[in-house]
Amino acid sequence: MRVLMVHGRYQIRGGEDEVFEAERRLLQEAGIEVDSHEEDNRRVDQQGRLQTALDTVWSRRCHAGIRARLRAKPYDLMHVHNFFPLLSPAIYHAAQAEGVAVVQTLHNYRLLCPAGIFQRAGRVCEDCLGRAVAWPAVLHGCYRGSRAGSAAVAAMQAGHWLLGSWRHKVDRYIALTEFGRQKFIQGGLPAARIAVKPNFVDPDPGIGQGAGDFALYAGRLNPEKGVREILAAWQTIGPRLPLRIMGDGPLAAEVGQAAASNPAITYLGRQPIEQVIAAMGEARCFILASTWYEGFPRVICECYARGLPLIASAIGPIADIVQEGRTGHLFRPGDVADLIAKLEAFLAAPERQSALRRAARAAFEADYTAAANLVQLQAIYAAALAERHAAASQLAS
Repeated sequence: MRVLMVHGRYQIRGGEDEVFEAERRLLQEAGIEVDSHEEDNRRVDQQGRLQTALDTVWSRRCHAGIRARLRAKPYDLMHVHNFFPLLSPAIYHAAQAEGVAVVQTLHNYRLLCPAGIFQRAGRVCEDCLGRAVAWPAVLHGCYRGSRAGSAAVAAMQAGHWLLGSWRHKVDRYIALTEFGRQKFIQGGLPAARIAVKPNFVDPDPGIGQGAGDFALYAGRLNPEKGVREILAAWQTIGPRLPLRIMGDGPLAAEVGQAAASNPAITYLGRQPIEQVIAAMGEARCFILASTWYEGFPRVICECYARGLPLIASAIGPIADIVQEGRTGHLFRPGDVADLIAKLEAFLAAPERQSALRRAARAAFEADYTAAANLVQLQAIYAAALAERHAAASQLAS
């Protein structure tokens, strides 16, 4: 099998970039021939808004580039991680024209929500779910606070529904959770073509000791990640459980100010993944306070691999992945008082923390290893190839 993996890298490196690299490495180590085609989204700042808006709907450059690449070498399958905004769904059409099967991983909800996160004004919003045109998002400027930008994304969504890109050009979608799969079915994607495969961690870092007396947050410093709620909670928790924060993003200045005024908070900035994994091995718990649905936070797999329990918001798929009282504790999303209550319950029962760590590690070994993921991914590829071959046979007859 020859696979071309396609990805638009984010301006601030995140979980999707990590998953892209991990899956490419996983396949290569299994003896599958894998090449990659990447776009760097930092080009957005160089080429201007008008060209980016046009590329979002249909990138002539990327359509031609992908088609030329697929002609130059006989690939069996193209696996897309992120096409937004520079690659565009035009690349699906290029693959179909060359008879190459297409798999699309659904890392976020961009196909259904211009903002990609089903959230507006700090609350869950599904106003555009199932609409032919996402006009509420345009009205509210949901994509980066811009009506023009939101209109470009809404045009991409609606245009490709009309072109049949979502229904007929992709042979298999990968949803990261059953929760996500059901949302995409609600939005109109064909249920039979959506498989569920979670993220994974490789190499296995091994269970940590949890000997450090601190809680950890690592990730993007965005409002929808619940960063402000975490900072507010530590006004009460304080030195009883020091907090270390790793990451970068729009709220970096706020986090720095909070750390300067609260000695219980240490802000370490963006750290290499090796340092994040090392900190997970020493932390007592990880704080995951998202106020949006998430796709499948890769950080959960990493915590489980290290045997690190989570204090997490009970929203979307997180409520299913983090098992209350077994691999961590759940609190009401956006509810600072409930987050504080769960942290205090965690601190009040130190004898339970070893059991939580063992259960977290067991969850990793059961569901989130590289070996388990490889089997699932190969099955999805086989189904996509069968779908494409059946379609080709039907056309030929």
